[in-house]
Amino acid sequence: MPETELAIIKRRSLVGAISYFLRTLVLQGIGFISIIVLSKFFSPEDFGIYGIVIQIIGILIFFSDIGLAASLIQKKAEPTKKDLQTVFAIQQILSWLIVGAVVLLSQLALIQNKLGPDGTWVLYALAISFPLATLKTIPSVILERKLEFSKLVLPQIFEQLVFHSILIYLAWNGVGVLAYAYAVIARSIIGVIVMSLIQPWPFGIRLDKKSLLGLINFGVKFQLNDFLARVKDQLFYLTLGLVIPTRQFGYIQWAKSWSMYPYNLTVQNVLAITFPSFSRLQHNKAALAKAIEKSLFFITLVIFPIIVGMSLFIIPLLTLIPDYQKWLPAAASLILFSASIAWGAVSTPLTNTLNAIGQINQTLKLMLLWTTLTWILTPVLYVLLGFNGVAWAALLISFTSALSVYYVQKAVSFSFLDQVWRQTLASLVMVVLGLFGWQYWQQGFTQLLTGMLLVGASYPAVLLLIGKDKILSEINLILAIVRRKGTA
Repeated sequence: MPETELAIIKRRSLVGAISYFLRTLVLQGIGFISIIVLSKFFSPEDFGIYGIVIQIIGILIFFSDIGLAASLIQKKAEPTKKDLQTVFAIQQILSWLIVGAVVLLSQLALIQNKLGPDGTWVLYALAISFPLATLKTIPSVILERKLEFSKLVLPQIFEQLVFHSILIYLAWNGVGVLAYAYAVIARSIIGVIVMSLIQPWPFGIRLDKKSLLGLINFGVKFQLNDFLARVKDQLFYLTLGLVIPTRQFGYIQWAKSWSMYPYNLTVQNVLAITFPSFSRLQHNKAALAKAIEKSLFFITLVIFPIIVGMSLFIIPLLTLIPDYQKWLPAAASLILFSASIAWGAVSTPLTNTLNAIGQINQTLKLMLLWTTLTWILTPVLYVLLGFNGVAWAALLISFTSALSVYYVQKAVSFSFLDQVWRQTLASLVMVVLGLFGWQYWQQGFTQLLTGMLLVGASYPAVLLLIGKDKILSEINLILAIVRRKGTA
């Protein structure tokens, strides 16, 4: 790979990562305000109903693409007009089949009894969002192949602004869970409009057999991996939501939603960049190894203290605010789910690396293991420990993520421990300090704020003591790449 091309990939990937991070700060801030409002006005049953709906939709997402969009991104040669239009045609067909499947599913007595009329309308709204979403797929693929990630940020910002604004307004006015239906439709429409303005494409519907066969080989394996992920997550949690009391599932959904905030802030941003970027670097193992190391270092640098801080202070916070004490039964699950996310912050970028370099068979092995463990271990722990057993199972299973390190190191020689040990040690200091004053933090808001400041300050303090040179070198490298002149 020519040095100029490598420099362009580095710079565009880095600028894209920064853009995604800034976008996520904005969106997570909006989402944070939203979930605070919803936690006040919605009941655990409302969260349970929405949780069941999104699990149903999450399963159906598998059938909306068959991995063709990922094939377009991973493809070495530039996709042709026939490729783009064929993928769009297939996605349109599949998305309308999903709408029909949702209508049929909604007629089942079990679904109607769990969701009620309002929940059913939310389900319909999410189904209609599928055909609308296909209108954004090809423009997104084009932008990702060009590594123009900063342009992908705008539609997402507009979508979330519209979604959460409508959701908060309607929840405040007592609409209840039906608020999700209006917010979902508005989000889908605004996303299509903004994406169409940012990245036009040779719109058309075509079914070209040669193009389809050329893309489907990678796509099928990619989709099989996605299928296992959905069996592990959406199908399992849907089954759980249908068989346990809605209030208990509401606690699980609430805890899982909160625990995902650090993940969405960090890992999701990096994933949006790494798959297309690592695909371009798959023949340059030295550059790929450095990219993997940088990803792991900065993900763990940010996510570890957020997870620890949230876990330490969630119970004192809920205790001090009367309107939120109804969520105290779910606090233990939130802490356990958050701890499992720490492992996910490491394993997800690595499994994404395996996909990007074409070793998707290894990812399939891992996903099969995680799926099997989820379906076997979680029901056992639910019976033994109640609804908190679901989060305990997630934590125990997360430790098998160490296998992802082994598989990637077989393909690409990179340093793992050097990227994470400093953050791990600094986080453990936070835990010790937080637990030492845990009773004091619950005595009032002044004490709570004091605890947050002290515990939060301990993290950068420890990092400066044990990793100052490493942090400064990484920051200087980023600044050098950003300042480097060349094609952006």
